[in-house]
Amino acid sequence: MSARFAITGLGIVSAAGHGIDATLAALRSGDSCLGALELFDSPRCGHFPVGEVRGFRPERGLPRTVGLARLAMREALAQADLGVLSEAESESVGLCLGTCVGGMGETEPEVAQLLHGGDVDDEVWARHECGATTARLAEEFGFFGPSMTLSSACSSSAQALACGTELIDAGEASVVIAGGVDGLTHLTLNGFASLLAMDPEGCRPFDRERAGMSLGEGAAFCVLESESHARARGVQPLAFLAGHGNTCDAHHPTAPEPEGRGAEAAMRLALARAGWRPSEVDYVNAHGTGTRDNDLAEGRALRRLFGEALPPFSSLKGLFGHTLAAAGAIEAVLSVLALREGFLPGNPRSGEIDPEIGCAPLRETVDASPRRILSNSFGFGGNNTVLCFEHAGETR
Repeated sequence: MSARFAITGLGIVSAAGHGIDATLAALRSGDSCLGALELFDSPRCGHFPVGEVRGFRPERGLPRTVGLARLAMREALAQADLGVLSEAESESVGLCLGTCVGGMGETEPEVAQLLHGGDVDDEVWARHECGATTARLAEEFGFFGPSMTLSSACSSSAQALACGTELIDAGEASVVIAGGVDGLTHLTLNGFASLLAMDPEGCRPFDRERAGMSLGEGAAFCVLESESHARARGVQPLAFLAGHGNTCDAHHPTAPEPEGRGAEAAMRLALARAGWRPSEVDYVNAHGTGTRDNDLAEGRALRRLFGEALPPFSSLKGLFGHTLAAAGAIEAVLSVLALREGFLPGNPRSGEIDPEIGCAPLRETVDASPRRILSNSFGFGGNNTVLCFEHAGETR
């Protein structure tokens, strides 16, 4: 059994709004936050509903990803009581960030200008790379410990949390701010539409009539530290990250392995590291993108792992949209909220059960007392990351 790690701060911004309160309200109501695209014009793909962060505009010269991440990070740091850090303290605080688009939202208009012979802002290119977002945040917040950028598609920020625990376990950092951010861009919206992976009616995970995903955007962060370090600071853990599992299908650049073997292996590895039996899992936060192949592969993996004792499960991408690299961190925050607030979130827009999947998600949010939650994040290229979250009251 590996060590577990205290989560002492949470921060989130999504289509539901900014902050924990807005997120909880959306989870409780179960109403989808998907809506019309307003951020930019897209003649070909603007009709697809998206999970856009409404009314948010970063300051001039600041990438959207940095602006969104700022909001979520400030909330997480405040809850964890991490204010102004001394020089010695700042050198022991690390940052693990998952992102796929980096500064792309700002460089896309510059490319259009360039193609039409217009003047371009040379400085914007320095903000394009994913790692530039991480570097900007680390410098701005004064995190001078180890810094990592993870870009493994939809599992990126879940992988960031896993890497954060490993940095702490190795003694490389005393505290790690781990999470992810992605913003809506032309490339991601048009790209997924070109793959015929978007549902014009909005994402319907695990539904018989599902026709694809809905793109979203947002940011989320968890403050991670050892249990002993948190208590020495006088901070009570909100929950524990008890284990993680990582695998790669090595099957196809975009399609999952049809039987979900890599997903199953990642879940089993996470459970083993946490020291849990499958029967001890109270809820599974499924990856559930709403695409036919992904939901079917994940359903098969869940049925093999849990058999007839499959716990309640649901996907929240019908609520917030698929936030790509930010999805794992956003769903980590949602998992901790479910543990702390005593509920199991429903699966928005779920209708008729798919007989091929053979199991149905929770349709509505229900009051409950979950103690252990499994959270799945499966990305392009078969990059699978699974996280185990444990109630703060669980003792060892």
